[in-house]
This record gives sequence, C-alpha cells and structure tokens, in this order.
Amino acid sequence: MSLALQGGGSHGAFTWGVLLRLLEEESIEVAAISGSSAGALNGAAFTQGLAEGGRAGAKAVLDRLWTAIGTRYAFSPLRNTPLEQLVWGPDLSHGLAWQSFDMLTRVFSPYQLNPFPIDMNPLRRVLEEVLDLDVLCHHPEAPRLHVTATNVRSGKPRIFSRQEVTREALLASACLPNLFRAVEIEGEAYWDGGFLGNPALWPLYERPGSPQDIVLVGINPLSRPDVPRTVQEIETRVNEISFNASLMYEMRAIEFVQRLVDQGVLQPPRYQRLYVHLIEDEERMRRLGMTSKYNGDWNFLCSLREDGRAAAEAWLAEHREALGQRDSVDLRAQFL
Repeated sequence: MSLALQGGGSHGAFTWGVLLRLLEEESIEVAAISGSSAGALNGAAFTQGLAEGGRAGAKAVLDRLWTAIGTRYAFSPLRNTPLEQLVWGPDLSHGLAWQSFDMLTRVFSPYQLNPFPIDMNPLRRVLEEVLDLDVLCHHPEAPRLHVTATNVRSGKPRIFSRQEVTREALLASACLPNLFRAVEIEGEAYWDGGFLGNPALWPLYERPGSPQDIVLVGINPLSRPDVPRTVQEIETRVNEISFNASLMYEMRAIEFVQRLVDQGVLQPPRYQRLYVHLIEDEERMRRLGMTSKYNGDWNFLCSLREDGRAAAEAWLAEHREALGQRDSVDLRAQFL
C-alpha cells in the first residue's frame, strides 16, 4: 500500500503513533509515501528506518525524530508557563510569550526579523541529527518517498522524489512563510507544501504498477459542527480549510475517475481502481487550536502519539479486510 501523510506541525506526532501501530502489522507493506511538512518528516524517518533496519529500524528513527523535536522545544521561548499549561493545556494562544510573538510576526517578516543570511530554523539541526541522506535517498529497498513544497514564484507544487529528497527539500516542505525565509533550491524559492498538496496524492498512483491502496493519515479536521466565533476559533478554522483545500480537490478527482472505472467507461490497464482509506480522529483534533501545532512539549507529543496509535488500532479492527478489496471511506460523503 501507499501512505499519504498530512502536515500540521506538532500534530504530526499523531501520525507518529499511527505509523508505529502499522509497523506492528507484518502483513502490511508500504511501497510509497507522499508527505508534506510534518508528514514529509515522518515519511523521511519511516523510509530511512525501514531501509536501515526494517520495522524496528523505522520505529527507532521515528522515535529519534520526535525526541529531537521535543528536545529542541524544551528551549523554545514560545512555551506556556507552568501556570498557563495548567489553565490552557496545549493551547498557546493565551500565553504571554505566544501573544508577543504573534504580534511581532504580524508586523515584521522573517526577512526583517533576521536581516542577516543566518539559518535560524531549529528543524535543520533536527534533520542533521536524525537523517542519513545516503540511506534515505539511495537504498534500493526503501519505499518511494515524495515530498511536496510550494514554489513561491510560480504558485505550483514541486514534488521532490528519491535522490531529490535532501534536507533542503524537507525544510522547504515545512517552511511556514510567517516564521522562516523561503528555502532556496536550485535558484527557486519554496514554502510549505501544505498550501498545494497536503499531501499530494498523484505521485502515489501515476506510476504504472503503483499499489492500489492509499491510506491517508489525516490530522487536519475536515468539518466542524459549530461556526467559529472567537478570533482563535476563526484562525483555527481558516487554517484547517486552507490546508485541506488541495486534498479536497484531489479526492474529488479520484472519486470521479473511480466512478468511471466502476462503470466500465475507463478501462485497465491504463486506469486502475484505487482503494482509498482514512485513519484519523477528528473529534480529538477538533479540540486542539491552531497554536497547538507549534507546541512541542514532550508530554503533548506523547499524548498525540498515543491518540494516533489508538486511531490506527480502531481502523485496523474495522477496516483491515478492506485493503486490496474496496474503499474504507465514502469519498463522496467525506470530500464532495
């Protein structure tokens, strides 16, 4: 099967838990991965780990990745104070540090805050500690990895695959423009891949012989029952809609083609039937505000990891037999 991993900052720890649970299923083989932002980081760690040491290796590299992220956050000036954590939990929006930072980034760009060409992205240190590019890009048994970034000038998605997946490509895929300078690769500037592919699905099925099953790990709620009213609620919902937009369009296109395949209008082998699956916990993610995506507190990350593990466990119990047989999500109801 193929994995499609959404981005969403610290909420990517949910995907960490999902992947740990899937690794325990010996019968499940992952041939390809597409990811954006945190999904790209998870995909890179998963891919490298499988190549290095099989399932145990994948678990070890994923653990190293998130431990490194949590360690870096321990020194972050954006953390809530102990009292603020007690009152507001993982939500940073009410903390004095976050409010000061938020005001600053609304007035000044990353280029104004850092006028010198000094890389201040803490993710670079994480990637240097965790990833081995020789294994990630060149190992013959590694799953195919696709990383999405947004070309700033053209407004088009750029897919980095195989040997193209460098640390710069991963940093580009996770580059939020209000926080970091655009990442320059081969003379082009790139921002977060989630704007145009969260994640991009077409690399997972355009290649002949690609797996029929695509398992999407969703961490951005598609729907909410209530209309947001506070500033924080509105910002959270705008963020969710923006980072789900490209996924909605792709799923609609897939549903249309699938319907034509089922009706016999489109014929294999040029068109193959895809089976789409979704592992998520919208109820849990709806309770988290947008600012918690910047929260790398270790206890919060571990809580999300366990939520992801539980979501994968529930999906396996209910839908495991659907792999290779049918969709386990109603695309029309979910995305149209």
